[in-house]
Amino acid sequence: MTGRDRLCFAAAIGLIVVAGFVQSWNTAFAILNFALISAILSLGINIQWGYAGLFNIGAAGFVALGGFAVVIVSVPPVEEAWRAGGVRVLLALLIGLATVLTAIFVWGRLRPGRIRTISVVALLCTGLWVYRWLFDPAVSAIESVNPAGTGFLGGLGLPVLLAWPVGGLLAAAAAFVIGKIALGLRSDYLAIATLGIAEVIIALLKHEDWLTRGVKNVAGLPRPVPYEVDLQRTDWFANLANRLDVELAGFSSIFVKLCYTAILLAVLISLLILCERALKSPWGRMMRAIRENETAAEAMGKDVKRRHLHVFMLGSAVCGIAGAMVTTLDGQFTPAAYQPLRFTFLIWVMVIVGGSGNNWGAVLGGIVIWFFWIEVETLGHLLLDAATVWMSPDSPVRLHLMDSAAHMRNLTMGLVLLLVMRFRPRGIIPER
Repeated sequence: MTGRDRLCFAAAIGLIVVAGFVQSWNTAFAILNFALISAILSLGINIQWGYAGLFNIGAAGFVALGGFAVVIVSVPPVEEAWRAGGVRVLLALLIGLATVLTAIFVWGRLRPGRIRTISVVALLCTGLWVYRWLFDPAVSAIESVNPAGTGFLGGLGLPVLLAWPVGGLLAAAAAFVIGKIALGLRSDYLAIATLGIAEVIIALLKHEDWLTRGVKNVAGLPRPVPYEVDLQRTDWFANLANRLDVELAGFSSIFVKLCYTAILLAVLISLLILCERALKSPWGRMMRAIRENETAAEAMGKDVKRRHLHVFMLGSAVCGIAGAMVTTLDGQFTPAAYQPLRFTFLIWVMVIVGGSGNNWGAVLGGIVIWFFWIEVETLGHLLLDAATVWMSPDSPVRLHLMDSAAHMRNLTMGLVLLLVMRFRPRGIIPER
């Protein structure tokens, strides 16, 4: 990094420090933790777009898969639900998969004609009937088991940190399937395909209650750090709070956020080092060559589609890890929260503002944009209050403007994006 780059990072951290002094350190560390996760998300998109020029606007689906990994890894299994229909659901899923694979095999072995068509259609219809015969009663039995509290199969009951790499693997597996289908398409068609498939993934997570509880959410997820109440009951922590002369409850909340910060920062630094080494390696130079001119790269003997698949899976895996972090930090899995505005458009703004093709720029964009995404509503309220102070308190214009402060987020993000594209089209820290 140059001296100017370091100054930009110092300014970004300075904004969070100012928020700590002006508002509270609880707020500042909460912003910092989600800013670190946003930086990781921005890195994932930068791997795809900045390295290879892949226009993926379905990041929300990969983030959702990362959050789902936290559920299946860390939530204890619901034994009553498994007894009610767990085995039957697994058997139905295996039969469905076997039906599809058999249909593909038959289609490839038989000669084109009426016999092949009739055979495949009959096989699919029979397999679907058996699948539904097993699946529907099992799902109904599972969802009827204490629907207010569980109503799903649960997970494996393992440590929650294991869910982070699992989230990356799930997202990479989904990216492999999507890439095999969509990476041969032109960039605009690829964007449409990734958006559509991401919405399908989110819809499945929202409506398959037996698997994720759907819109009823999965709350009370395990944490990799201690609970505030448990800390307050320990002697060493109480003594530490007394020595620092701070209030116990507030200090415990800050301490927990600091623990999260240490873990998230360790993951971010590790990924950043790996991304930097990859970008400066022969592989990274090859990816940039493919990005700039696919025809010339193919003429040099490079398998462009295969390389695109690799980088698409890598970027999606990073997004999956970040999605698992978001769910862990929230403490609950909420499928309805995976909106494209938050988990796709905003991440693209971070990459563009920070500087696509530059890992440090992507990290800086994640921190800066997330800070303004959180703080702009408060700043907008103060700005509108100062601008309308001369008006009557019950003025309809003033009341309308004050009520509109909540919408300052979208306006500010659009304005920031326009200003950066006009004056710094390559981002704050451009690719070198």
